[in-house]
Amino acid sequence: MPALEAYRRELDYSYAPGVFPSMECMLKRPELARRLLISSKGDGSEGVRKLTALAAERRIRVEVADKALGRISGKENCFAAVVFEKQSAPLAQEKDHIVLHHIADQGNLGTILRTALGFGYHDVAVIRPAADAYDPKVVRASMGAVFSLRVREYGDFEDYRREYPDHAAYPFMLDGSVQLDAAAKAPARPCALIFGNEGAGLPAEFSRIGQPVRIPSSEEVDSLNLAVAAAIGMYAFRR
Repeated sequence: MPALEAYRRELDYSYAPGVFPSMECMLKRPELARRLLISSKGDGSEGVRKLTALAAERRIRVEVADKALGRISGKENCFAAVVFEKQSAPLAQEKDHIVLHHIADQGNLGTILRTALGFGYHDVAVIRPAADAYDPKVVRASMGAVFSLRVREYGDFEDYRREYPDHAAYPFMLDGSVQLDAAAKAPARPCALIFGNEGAGLPAEFSRIGQPVRIPSSEEVDSLNLAVAAAIGMYAFRR
């Protein structure tokens, strides 16, 4: 089989580093799995044994690849990683969407993906430029939640809007005109909850899109961490 390369966005495959993210891939999207890489140090790991058994059932190649695992994860204690085929799926027209505009931090993106799944959102639009949802660091930060979601990248917000014009837009902004509780009391459905970049937030023009929302907080902080703000917003609208 061809040698594995260091991950870059242009590749048609990526890596799910760690036993739990690998297990999520093997259980939720086994058709995407190309290879299972395991560590020679993981012989006593129950997780590695389960992964190896799943790979045997699904006829997925298993390789002992200590060096590759170190490169992929950047850690010495990574016992497994699945090499998986990247696949972008259309978002569901009838479901609520999470729209992430120019999200730069890989940890934030992974955390938001996992939080979205936790609150029952399965459709996520990522507006470029942005962190790569299939970067191994994002896959690991999501703890494999990406394999239960429909994630799609767009070149700009207008591309997303043309595809889903009927979703009621709720951009989260520091100067949003309606507080979260009021906006989430009886939201239009389906809706799109829109969150902006960690530093810059959403551009000013989003204040004219849909119903801007603000999360009230004390004056002792200028803003909330993006992943925290997204979790609060998702919970309120799902509730």
